[in-house]
Formats: sequence, structure tokens, C-alpha cells
Amino acid sequence: MPKYIIERNIPNASHLSARELQSISQKSCAILTEMGPQIQWLESYVTDDKIYCIYIAPNEATVKEHAEKGGFPANSISQIRTSIDPTTAEA
Repeated sequence: MPKYIIERNIPNASHLSARELQSISQKSCAILTEMGPQIQWLESYVTDDKIYCIYIAPNEATVKEHAEKGGFPANSISQIRTSIDPTTAEA
């Protein structure tokens, strides 16, 4: 199943409280449960003004549907084609 990275522009994202992040997470999980097992949220990274989320989904349209149902921005959705890390440098 394809993996996607979603860029969400959220001004002052790094200032969201633990309670606000929990609420956002709970809303996302509820929508994921409603949508079924074909879409999964793996993890997210919060930066100053953005949240980057990693999802597994059958297609980009499913990722967009999740964002629309949750009222979450999805300013950019890109399919992850491969990943590399320091071990990639090893012969």
C-alpha cells in the first residue's frame, strides 16, 4: 500500500498545547475508524508552523477525504517513493 507525507500549514503549530494536540489526534483517529482499515496514520512531526503527517492509504483521494472530513488542512500530499537512512551509505 502506498505511503504519503502530508504537509499541513498550521500557524504556530509548535505552540499547540498537549490538550489541543490530543484533541486533534482523537478527531483524526475517530475519522480513520469511520473510514475503515484502508487508511492508517503512522506518525506526525510538529514544526513551528506546519505538521507533517505520514499515512498509508490506497491513493491520494483517500488522504484528501480524511483531511476534508476532519477539517484538517492538506496543503501538500506527496507519495513516498522510497526511504533512505545512514545505512543506505553502507556497501
